[in-house]
Amino acid sequence: MVDSAKLPPNGLSYKQAGVDIDAGNALVEAIKPAVKSTRRPGADGEIGGFGGLFDLKAAGFADPVLVAANDGVGTKLRIAIDAGVNDTVGIDLVAMCVNDIVVQGAEPLFFLDYFATGALDVAQGTAIVNGIAEGCRQAGCALLGGETAEMPGMYHGDDYDLAGFAVGAAERGTLLPRADIAAGDTLVAIASSGVHSNGYSLVRKIVDMSGLGWSDPAPFAPSQSLGEALLAPTKIYVKPVLASLRAGLGIKALAHITGGGFQENIPRVLPKHLAASVDLDAIVPPKVFGWLARQGGIETTEMLRTFNCGVGMLVAIASDDAEKLISLLAEHGETGTIVGTLTERTGDPVRFSGTLAL
Repeated sequence: MVDSAKLPPNGLSYKQAGVDIDAGNALVEAIKPAVKSTRRPGADGEIGGFGGLFDLKAAGFADPVLVAANDGVGTKLRIAIDAGVNDTVGIDLVAMCVNDIVVQGAEPLFFLDYFATGALDVAQGTAIVNGIAEGCRQAGCALLGGETAEMPGMYHGDDYDLAGFAVGAAERGTLLPRADIAAGDTLVAIASSGVHSNGYSLVRKIVDMSGLGWSDPAPFAPSQSLGEALLAPTKIYVKPVLASLRAGLGIKALAHITGGGFQENIPRVLPKHLAASVDLDAIVPPKVFGWLARQGGIETTEMLRTFNCGVGMLVAIASDDAEKLISLLAEHGETGTIVGTLTERTGDPVRFSGTLAL
């Protein structure tokens, strides 16, 4: 039986239970300009409907195969929340999805986000979605819609979580890896912008051991706070990779170096008879990786299976086209480096030589 003495004078409301519908509506209005800025051929609708529409014909596809990916930002969000820096993790969210799409030779077309929090803060939510929109602009895909979930009792304080969903397309017969990938193909590394969005449980453990706070100067980048430096957003490789594919270069396969590092991600795009031979001397890791390795006493093998160590993407390409690819990447502001070759597999699918300069 309900005790009427405990009820508010005018009855209980959803807001009193912790969900503010007006704040949700305010967020939708606040993010409309950012969402509108991501429009592209095929996506011209307004947000706020029950679903987003995309016209593949208007996007220029004749016989498309769809490619979908979803991901999150992981415990990098913990740093963003604790450091109060929420305007870049949206870029990470988009990057982790669209980079997985473009390595299959597909063009990312649209993106949807899921943002869950305990109590909606419109300023925080707007900063997050503005970052998502920036990521979509970098990837050339439309922010087609999303979901904001206010969930009191599930999340506390400033805590929130993000998930992203992207769909791309490629013309039938153009997907990667190609069937003609072979021993003798060259491996070209495309440089990363830092830690990107995996391995952050280990990163946070190391920071905790160091005794440093997020507002302290970063030992590897003294002009930035540690929080800002570790929140450097994941690089989005869509436009330079699509340009390279459309240039007709002999790209056979692409690997996105994320969780699991080199050992887990490279074999995902290789047939069982091929192995990757990687020269660690050719890789120049950003300073953050040297600091993490020294501060945490982490062995090189563990670094290579946890972090990208400076390689965000690895390209298997016909050897005659490797230098052309590096030149084209440079035109798009990216650094490409020859780091190895494909060989016949006689043991492990990834073999290392040289020393990683940590």
